[in-house]
Amino acid sequence: MSTLHGAQGVFELQRSSSFHEAKRLKHQIAPEEDDGTQSRGDTPQESDYDEEEVDESVREDMVKLEDTFPGISDRFRLVNRIGEGTFSTVYKAEDLHYDEYKNDWDIFSRAQQDNYASPPSKRRRVEGASVDRKKPRFVALKKIYVTSSPLRIQNELELLHDLRGCGSVCPLITAFRHQDQVVAVLPYFPHTDFRIQYRTFMVADMRHYLRSLITALNSVHGHEILHRDIKPTNFLYNPDLKEGVLVDFGLAERQGSEYTSPCLCTHQSYVRRSRILSSYYSKNPPASGVSAGYPKNDSRPSRRANRAGTRGFRAPEVLLKCTSQTTKIDMWSVGVILLTLLGRRFPFFNSADDIDAMIEMSSIFGTRRMKTAAAMHGQIFETNIPTIGEKGYSWEKLVKWSSCVEDLTESEQQATRLLAGLMELDPSKRLSAADALQHEFFTDPIHHDVEWGGNPEESADSAEEEEEDEADEVAML
Repeated sequence: MSTLHGAQGVFELQRSSSFHEAKRLKHQIAPEEDDGTQSRGDTPQESDYDEEEVDESVREDMVKLEDTFPGISDRFRLVNRIGEGTFSTVYKAEDLHYDEYKNDWDIFSRAQQDNYASPPSKRRRVEGASVDRKKPRFVALKKIYVTSSPLRIQNELELLHDLRGCGSVCPLITAFRHQDQVVAVLPYFPHTDFRIQYRTFMVADMRHYLRSLITALNSVHGHEILHRDIKPTNFLYNPDLKEGVLVDFGLAERQGSEYTSPCLCTHQSYVRRSRILSSYYSKNPPASGVSAGYPKNDSRPSRRANRAGTRGFRAPEVLLKCTSQTTKIDMWSVGVILLTLLGRRFPFFNSADDIDAMIEMSSIFGTRRMKTAAAMHGQIFETNIPTIGEKGYSWEKLVKWSSCVEDLTESEQQATRLLAGLMELDPSKRLSAADALQHEFFTDPIHHDVEWGGNPEESADSAEEEEEDEADEVAML
């Protein structure tokens, strides 16, 4: 693979003991003379220099990586494991050779230095000698599992290389390969957990979060690249900097690379109507209005389409196996994140499979709109679940139910209008990243914000006063 560098010639074939040496030196550092406490460094990032609390299994995992990947400990000091997924594991590590290179990618550290006031420099004593401690620089090492397809690994690294310099997109620093192991070196970006953010964010915070995320997608989509896995854990947001970075391009692809045959949604409406009317289903409708089931031996060829993504964040055209998917699938996922923030529920959609996901959508949009969306892709949507209505519900009512409030503020109503444009069943009518950035939510924001005070117990009392709303909520849930 041309985008990867071999370990030999880049790494020396000997294992350094820098990881263990750093531990030894830590215990040799004497207390400070002035206040009897250890220095925490010149910036907030420097506080991470001291050894973090690491689980024993994680420590063994890091030692195993050092043993099986020759030379990696000469360049990096592994600190902790910060992420683990289906195809990779991510470690926090100190870059031991940071000062030897021109680090144009390190815009986040500069932003942190501008954002935080630097305290006076402190000095430490090591074995009786007073010396200045070198400020550590951290990176993220992404170890890609050998079970991943080599083409998938090459595709991810090539896309990251093409996206270098794009705002709010995590850049690729470099990558190394040893035999069948691949390690990508990425910037380390301190961030907060989304499980805290969705409970505490006010609308102004949501605006900063979404502007950074959509700006990243605008750059990605400008290169005609689909991310395919937009979700909170793949967008690392720092509320202090009001900036975030988009990560994990393991499922990303160039638009059109997966096309097998054009989907019906790419044709004009009169062509779609003609196809539907000439279909077997239209000519032989079920007597009861709903099919009794599936044919035992279906002779029709199976429909294949890329359905990669995370449950709860897949766009309807992905679930309906559209063969002409566009960058609009990422914008649907942004809408799900906004719905989670406004509704104060995470995860908002919690389906076990694609069928459950379609039922969740139909509970919101209603059967009439779901049938129209399915027909657009040459599919038939049917359900005999009596609690699913035909018309569905408005986004404003849905957000009020979910967040347990009686009324939405003007700023929340404005965010709900953006939500309606993002979570549009028809991808051709859904907002693009460029269109979303021009929405009134960003260009003409309404500053009418209050802290969320919803309480499920209080919402139960208010629901008893209006029987109709109560019946609607039960039907939706």
